[in-house]
Amino acid sequence: MQYVLALDQGTTSSRAIVFDRAGQIQSAAQKEFRQIFPRPGWVEHDPDEIWSTQLGVAVEAVTQAGLTGRDIAAIGLANQRETTVVWDRRTGQPVYHAIVWQDRRTAGLCDELRAAGHEALFQRKTGLLLDAYLAGTKLRWILDNVPDARRRAEAGELAFGTIDSWLLWKLSDGALHVTDATNASRTLLFDIAQQAWDDELLACLRVPRAMLPEVRDSSTVYGHTTCLPGGRRIPVAGVAGDQHAALFGQACLRRGMVKNTYGTGCFMLMNTGDTPVPSHNRLLSTTAWRFAGRPSYALEGSIFIAGAVVQWLRDGLGLIRSASEVENLAASVPDNGGVYLVPAFVGLGAPHWDPYARGAIHGITRGTTAGHLARAALESIAYQVSDLVSAMQADCGLALGELRVDGGATANDMLMQFQADLLGVPVLRPAVTETTALGAAYLAGLAVGYWDGLDEIAAQWQVERVFEPAMGRDRVAELCADWARAVARSKGWAEP
Repeated sequence: MQYVLALDQGTTSSRAIVFDRAGQIQSAAQKEFRQIFPRPGWVEHDPDEIWSTQLGVAVEAVTQAGLTGRDIAAIGLANQRETTVVWDRRTGQPVYHAIVWQDRRTAGLCDELRAAGHEALFQRKTGLLLDAYLAGTKLRWILDNVPDARRRAEAGELAFGTIDSWLLWKLSDGALHVTDATNASRTLLFDIAQQAWDDELLACLRVPRAMLPEVRDSSTVYGHTTCLPGGRRIPVAGVAGDQHAALFGQACLRRGMVKNTYGTGCFMLMNTGDTPVPSHNRLLSTTAWRFAGRPSYALEGSIFIAGAVVQWLRDGLGLIRSASEVENLAASVPDNGGVYLVPAFVGLGAPHWDPYARGAIHGITRGTTAGHLARAALESIAYQVSDLVSAMQADCGLALGELRVDGGATANDMLMQFQADLLGVPVLRPAVTETTALGAAYLAGLAVGYWDGLDEIAAQWQVERVFEPAMGRDRVAELCADWARAVARSKGWAEP
């Protein structure tokens, strides 16, 4: 068995990638699925569609490589985090659509919990701030708003999970109701120091313990599946939330190493070692991964809209026909022309945490063109990342030496160069940019002995291109000051 299969279940698409022993991609398949917007600020997915697309691309990737299940040593799973599913244990049917991490419907509940003085409790135990993007308040909403859901949950009839739990349930034909420590740490229900579900947190959010999955290590054999051609029972042996998997796939295995993923959102994680670092700058402390019951931790900054701003240019405004066209359109102008786009479409994440911020474009004149809008959209991603770096350095006291990057938007050279300019440090793009899937593959392969250990994984990481900073620091300071003004004017727009 010469290969490992990674399932990378993302916010807008499901993909599957077959990796060989050198960590190189042998085949890949991807399929987008529907984004459901019932009301402004609400975002949902169909859990059955997530499962069908993920299963379909898994079979497609293996078949495309000329393989069967008999060639796959293990399956690893990385998933969009915080997206919340509740289903019937007997029938396996979801009781409601999956509520996506981007969804803002529980902002009011977070305000109530904060006003009642609970935020310090949640931050101390979970490392998280009270925000609508986390899973616990989404679960509470389902229990309070889906008819008969609370009674059925208290009777033990319903199961809760993030997307990893849902897919593990489906892969095992209902035999597994489990999650890993990284996904558990995104629920507002899990004490990251004790590595356990917490009764005080459950009581605050009125969540029955009977709904919760068992929490396991990130690299261990969870169970087996026969979903691939060939009939073999394949071990599902690695699970991590997508950003934790990317940190692992980027071989950020030592304290102080940092990666940033440019996907639908943007997520920066710094490895902080075996001790959680409490944040004083509105970042999150989270479980990076867990081996043999021993957790490693990370500081995280989360940006809600990154690559999704390019999708908006395509689907909302019709300025481009495909996302790949944005770089050429942005390059049609020498600079942003004084235009700043704040993509607070679903509020602002770290370090602002303003669920009532809304998107805005500042600095438009008669001379503003589609090129300026495209450039402002791309630059908005880099500005948000720069804000995260400033907060992270203040929290941990460590200076950023380099930034390892991954995700679809890293293919955009203009964005990567602007990012290096803003940060004043090299930006390193790896040879394999699918590091989320690679991290899931590594976690699974380690569990079954496909790879020998962390040293072998670290040795496989290779850089494809280094973007060196080239912009003067005075000019950077001017640009960032204008960005800060634009952000300030976008805050609180939708506040009741």
